[in-house]
This record gives sequence, structure tokens and C-alpha cells, in this order.
Amino acid sequence: MADDMSFNPSRDDFAALLDESMGGRDFMEGQVVQGKIVGIEKDFAIIDVGLKTEGRILLKEFASPDKPLPGVGDTVEVYLERVENALGEAVISREKAKREEAWTRLEVVFAAGQPVNGAIVGRVKGGFTVDLGGASAFLPGSQVDIRPVRDVGPLMGKEQPFAILKMDRPRGNIVVSRRAILEEARAEQRTELVGQLQEGEVREGVVKNITDYGAFVDLGGIDGLLHVTDMSWKRVSHPSQVLAVGDTVKVQIVKINPDTQRISLGMKQLQTDPWDGVEAKYPPGARFTGRITNITDYGAFVELEAGVEGLVHVSEMSWTKKNVHPGKIVSTSQEVDVVVLDVDSSKRRVSLGLKQAQDNPWDAFLKLHPVGSTVEGEVKNSTEFGLFIGLDDDIDGMVHLSDIDWAIPGEEAMAKYNKGDMVKAKVLDVDAEKERISLGIKQLSGDPMEGDTYRKGQTVTVTVVEVTSGGLEVKFGEDDAAMTSFIRKSDLSRDRSEQSPERFAAGERLDAQITNIDKATRRVSLSVKALQMAEDKQAVEKFGSSDSGASLGDILGAALRERASKE
Repeated sequence: MADDMSFNPSRDDFAALLDESMGGRDFMEGQVVQGKIVGIEKDFAIIDVGLKTEGRILLKEFASPDKPLPGVGDTVEVYLERVENALGEAVISREKAKREEAWTRLEVVFAAGQPVNGAIVGRVKGGFTVDLGGASAFLPGSQVDIRPVRDVGPLMGKEQPFAILKMDRPRGNIVVSRRAILEEARAEQRTELVGQLQEGEVREGVVKNITDYGAFVDLGGIDGLLHVTDMSWKRVSHPSQVLAVGDTVKVQIVKINPDTQRISLGMKQLQTDPWDGVEAKYPPGARFTGRITNITDYGAFVELEAGVEGLVHVSEMSWTKKNVHPGKIVSTSQEVDVVVLDVDSSKRRVSLGLKQAQDNPWDAFLKLHPVGSTVEGEVKNSTEFGLFIGLDDDIDGMVHLSDIDWAIPGEEAMAKYNKGDMVKAKVLDVDAEKERISLGIKQLSGDPMEGDTYRKGQTVTVTVVEVTSGGLEVKFGEDDAAMTSFIRKSDLSRDRSEQSPERFAAGERLDAQITNIDKATRRVSLSVKALQMAEDKQAVEKFGSSDSGASLGDILGAALRERASKE
């Protein structure tokens, strides 16, 4: 009992005894260790890993296509999960050992940036699972191929290379890509093929794909772009008008970009350039028939021959339709006559005129309505410059403010006319080059300031238009050649007592004498006072002078009686 009581091992002694009982080996859970198969019971292999008790693993975990199953006495590597379970057995695993081996191997491969072989073994949300020889990886759907793959069946279970994109050992995540391997192989193949091509070389290819801007042609493992503008010398609206998928075509290698390895192809380069000698074929002034191929805001393109198009600018489309969209004048595919205006072969441009192929309406108007003739038209518009009158063939003539009325100021005269009124006017001038027609309304009647219509000292009957404090605004003459004038207050009567303008009313008629005519300013001065004094003078001359014994009152009375009898 005393001996038993005297045995009291320390913690260090206990560790030493444990180490001795375990054969002096330092086992730790969570590691891959070596074990020896000491027996096989049914489907299990009994493995001694140097612990007090053995562990067991299903034989199928050792299955391998290229190796036979191990037997008693063979040494194998297993993963030690637990030293002892509730049954007193060591918990070991071959699968986990294989996974740990695989992770260690894959980390080396990932660090070196090398591909790894594996097989797609299952489908999961967003992609697939790949067996990398003991480790499971995730293959996103977008990383299966360069182009979307509808059926992955032929790829399932097939060993092939993958690129490791990401590894996270603590979380057990591995992401791989099959697409990266294909792209790399494709890039290497493309580099090799591009090196075999030369600019200017002619090759046959197969149309692989058609887009809105061109077609991709397979030149035997490498694609080149045949742009729509390089398919034909003539305008091509869409590549499908020229090619179809599967067509075999002969193309020329136009350009190779060594940096991007992009290959530009051309078909029209194998044909004769229709622009050669275009200046001789289409001299300025010549007239041709073409077809409208395209309409834009600034004009319309006309095909003169396959591959040669000219532009009819919007300003050259119509003599009379200004500021109108070209689509309202011509339509696509319409055949039109055009005149060549200019040719620039270096810029591959031909300027055409549509209106030049038609009669100039201003020339035609001048033939029918020479200067001095009278025309009739509708008032289309009024501006600060005058009236626009609609004439033949949708052309307009303008009546300037100064040519509306002889006597009334321009703005006042223009106010008498409304849009839609039919008016007559005289043709004053036609400028076909500037597309202008000058008309005059007042010229339909003679200029009252010219000739002997009015002269100084003449007596005229005027109509009061307006009464002002300073005098009377009056008009006289025929309606189509009426004149206006102003009789000052001091000229309304010889007697000061009768010089008040308020004595008169608008519309009242009275006689006055023309005292002055200024043709430069088109002014006629009138005076009632001058007329009265002239009449007094005539009465004295007719009925006698003061020397005859008759008084001035007698003379004027006789004159007034004679005048009354005449009236």
C-alpha cells in the first residue's frame, strides 16, 4: 500500500508513459499518416496506424482504375480524423487522405499557373462539379466554352485540362475554367496561323457568321472580318444581300493588325474599281439617269452605275421647294435624271443636280411674262420688305414696300392687303440666276408726278382725310393714282378769322391751288389762300381796276356772282 502511495507520476512522466505506449510516435488528428493493413474483414480493411487500436476503411475507397486493391501487409496513407471513437477505434479515411494529397498537389500547380486534368462529374446551380483527382472544384457555366454550350453531355466524365482560377483551402473552394484553356490554345493557334498570312494575299474561306456590319469568314482555323463596305463597290445595305452563312468566297487580306491579330478582308478589292476614269465618264454638265439609293437630311444619293454614286445636295433638288426634306421630293429606288455639277475622283465624290435637269421656272416665267407685262396672283405672305405674290410653277414675286402705292407710305399701303387677296401687278424685273421676280402694284397706273397731270398754279379739288390743329390732311386725284398733301392752317384762308381747321370736317371737299411740286420728295404743296388771292387777281383783271371807279367790293361781288352762275 505504501508502495502504491509512493507512485505519484508528474505531468511530464505521464506524457512520457503515453508516448512510450504509442510506440514513441507523435500522432496528431487532422493529418495524413501511414498505416499497415493487418487484416480484411468482409468489405473493410483493418489498418494499424500505430495507435492502441486499429481503424477500418471500406476497400472501395482504395479502388483505382490503374491499380489493384491493396492486401494484408500493404502500407497505405490515410487521414486520421480522431484517435479514438466511442467504440475505441481510430477514425481514419482514405478519401480525405486523397483529398488532402490533391489539395497539396493543386496548390503547387496553381502557384505555377499550370493547367490541371479533371473531369466534369455533375451539374449544380450555376455550373458543374469537376473531379480534380480527389478534390472537387466548381466550373461556372460561363467558363465551359468560348461560346455558350447547349448540351454538355459529350463533355461529362471526359478527362480534360482546366485552369484553376481560384483556391481557398480553409473554405474548401476551388474554381476552374475550361474556357481559359480553349482561349489560350486558340490564341496560340491564331498566332501561328496569322504568321502564315500576308497582306494582299488572296484566299478562299467559308462564311461563318453574318452581322449588321459585315461577315466573319473562316480562313482555315482563323476568322477574318469582311466589312460590309468591302463586299462590293456598290452600296450594300446589309451583308445578307450579298452573302449567306456557309458560302465559299474568295477574299483578299486587306490588313493584319499584329497587336490584336485582327484580320480585315475584302471582296471588292478583287474587282475593277469603277472610279477609275470617272472624270472622263461623267464630265460636268452632262446629263444621266440614275437610281436613288439612300436619302438623308442633307440630300439624296444617286447610283450612276454599280459602285459609283453621286450626291444631290438638298439645295440642288428643286427650284422652288426650299427647306423641304429630300424624302418629300424623291423616294428610294426612284429613277431620276440628274446633271453632273462637279467630280473629285481623289475623294470619290460626284456632285449632282436634280433641278438642273428640269427647266428653270424663272426663265420660263420671263418668256411668258416679259418685263412690263401684267400678272395676277395671290398674296402669300407679307414681310417687313413687302408682299410676296404667288405666280406660276410655285414661284413667288415680291412687291417692295415702295412699289405698292404712289402716295401712301409703304407700311400703310401694305396694310390694305391680306393673305389670300388676289392682286394684279406689273413685272418690273426677273433675275433667273438669283431666282428673284420684282413686281409693282403702283406701276399699273401712271406716276402722277410725271408728265402734265399736275402743275404749279393748277386748281384741284381735295377731300379732307383728317383734321389736325396744324391744318388739314387731304387727298386728291383718281383712286389708282391718288395723291396726299397737307394744307397748313395759315393756307386755309386769306382771312385770319377763317384759318381755323375746325371749320372743316373729314370727307368735306374744297378747292386749293398747287403752289409747289417737289418730284424728288414726291410732295405737292396746296393752299386755299393762294387760290383765293389768284381768283381776286383774275376778278380785278376781268371786271376792272380801282381806277375805273368801281370799288373792290363791287368787283369781288361780280366775280362771285359769275362763279355762282357757273356752278
